[in-house]
Amino acid sequence: MTVSGRFTLLIALGVVPIVLLGRSQAAAGGILALWLLLSVGLGLLDLALAGSPRAVRLERRLPARVRLGETVTSLLYVTNSGSRRLRALVRDAWQPSAGAGNNRTPLSVPTGERRLVSLPLTPFRRGERRVDRVTIRSYGPLGLWARQATLEAPGRIRVLPPFNARKHLPSRITRLKELDGRTSVLVRGQGTEFDSLREYVRGDDVRSIDWRATARHNDVVVRTWRPERDRRVVIVIDTGRTSAARIDNETRLDTAFEAALLLAALASKAGDRVDMVAFDRRVRGRVQGAQGAELLSRMVDTLAVIDPELLEMDWAGVPAQVRAITSQRALVVLLTSIDAAGASTGLLAVLPQLTRRHTVVVASVTDPTTVQATHERADREQVYRAAAAERALLDVARVAAAIRQQGADVVTGPPADLPPRLADHYLALKLAGRL
Repeated sequence: MTVSGRFTLLIALGVVPIVLLGRSQAAAGGILALWLLLSVGLGLLDLALAGSPRAVRLERRLPARVRLGETVTSLLYVTNSGSRRLRALVRDAWQPSAGAGNNRTPLSVPTGERRLVSLPLTPFRRGERRVDRVTIRSYGPLGLWARQATLEAPGRIRVLPPFNARKHLPSRITRLKELDGRTSVLVRGQGTEFDSLREYVRGDDVRSIDWRATARHNDVVVRTWRPERDRRVVIVIDTGRTSAARIDNETRLDTAFEAALLLAALASKAGDRVDMVAFDRRVRGRVQGAQGAELLSRMVDTLAVIDPELLEMDWAGVPAQVRAITSQRALVVLLTSIDAAGASTGLLAVLPQLTRRHTVVVASVTDPTTVQATHERADREQVYRAAAAERALLDVARVAAAIRQQGADVVTGPPADLPPRLADHYLALKLAGRL
């Protein structure tokens, strides 16, 4: 049972008869007692006439998934199976990160009828957003006292990564088609996979001449190539403690997800097979053997529930994870942090094992405020900050140089630029025939 603001106001109105009629202390006390009895009696009567909140049936309908930042509608059907009209305030107890906003809805449901409670949800965190209970506060006709009950009505919605980097996909697919020979602007060049034969034109590499085909024709014939297809791409995402750092209002891990999704979508369009593993000291998520639309669907579904772990990354276990996915030569993309030399010793130790068999690319997000701080030197504090920023950038450059000495490539950039830069590097590797 709960008491409403109306009942409090009713009690406060008792001051009026006390002031007007209470000529003595005894009379004032008697009036106060009568007023309290009258108020409690009205409250009890109101409570008796209130509909039972436990005689309510709830039915919930939710979409299974939503992208982060988008809005969906939660539908809750409230059926009054009691004998009295239900005048209620319904609270749908979603998690705060589900973005439910004002989740209290006034409702009037006659006996035997059903009403719909619509609640817009705009989640601001990835993962499973859950709701377990609905609280119903049923008032009487006077709105003085109310019955309250909390009923089970479980539901959940999976909030997927936003994949804002998908806006870069059409332009990269166009460039991929140009490389692959599907558009008229193709300039065919030497790659790794035989494409077709054509007549020799001035400027062609004489090493591309096919002498057997030339012998069968009256003209000189050359071979042409296209970027090799059906290659293996293995994406390893570092979910250790360094991935929890926030840069430009998102974590390093969220940026890694964006880069992984864009690369996977592009490589899938190129006909390559993409596998993904999220790892720190254990496998947090794995997508293997999927192609086409199923690949992105499984990746966003897997990545949605992964959060950074405050543990040191176990780089010694990464080669085994790659071997478990493929024994063939592959492009291995490591999405991690290379900010400090001390934190990158584990990565540098295992790189020779990977570069011996695979083409390795290390992608890391950089903080744009660090670069900006190097240009601000108006006072003493800014000068010290600029010096610290320069030292941080030098540390990144030292680690990047050490990675390149081990035979791997390095791609860095701020959160908005890292995904397209990684996609461009993939296309450059395709063009160079290094896959």
